[in-house]
Amino acid sequence: MSIKNLFFNIHYCKCRKFYEPGRYPSKITRTIQNHELAFFTGGKGSIIIENKRYLIKEGMLFYICPDVQHSIEIDTKEPICIRSVHFSYAHVSFNDSKWAIRDEVKVLPLQSAQELKDYYHIDDIFKKLVDSWNSKLPGYEFITNTLFQQLLIAIFQNISKQNQNYSTSLKIENIIKYMHQNINNSVTLTELSEMVQLSSPYLSRTFKETTGYSVIEFFNKMKIDKAKELIIEGNKRVKDVAQALGFTDEFYFSRIFKRIEGISPSEYYSKNVHGV
Repeated sequence: MSIKNLFFNIHYCKCRKFYEPGRYPSKITRTIQNHELAFFTGGKGSIIIENKRYLIKEGMLFYICPDVQHSIEIDTKEPICIRSVHFSYAHVSFNDSKWAIRDEVKVLPLQSAQELKDYYHIDDIFKKLVDSWNSKLPGYEFITNTLFQQLLIAIFQNISKQNQNYSTSLKIENIIKYMHQNINNSVTLTELSEMVQLSSPYLSRTFKETTGYSVIEFFNKMKIDKAKELIIEGNKRVKDVAQALGFTDEFYFSRIFKRIEGISPSEYYSKNVHGV
């Protein structure tokens, strides 16, 4: 499941420090009704999720789903510090000029426990998220939701880089830069594979794991984003826009446009230019 079409609602954020002896029990067992991300910034202990025990240490991220009983055991000699956010979400889509919303019952594509490496950026965003929630300054709801989106992106990017070697991550970034530079042309998977010296099957797999799209889907989406700009601001005919973006077949361009946007290029023009 991709997170790009998910709308999140934060219930609350908290930073908990179990530093005072005797104030907290050595074991806390609970079940929550929403999703929780818990990031441990210090201390030792363990957490049990669905009868599986995980050791707690700095840089550990835990994802706890609704209605899942879990227990936290605290080391009284090195008590833990946690930043956490409780949230729910819905799937939001926009097709054919209509919004569709449905509650999600699935879980996010995260493991119950994940040891993050080079997590300082994630720690910084999480701290800003919790501080913003606690400050309750005007507009804090919008700010915290924005920070939460940034946090999720940072987490998925961190995990993706751990699953890939660093050189492969750089090659994916170079391909995207190349796509930007050649948005008016055509590119092939074979061409890109040769450029970064990766096999086509491996490039296809790692590119989709990183971006959520296949190579060609991603490039087409970039082209359609540019096409929307040209249609609205350039006052060009559909045929001219298609040619400007490297499509030799106007009708193929229109099919790609409608598949991505839910409406044809001419309908998009009518709704966004004539309808103004």
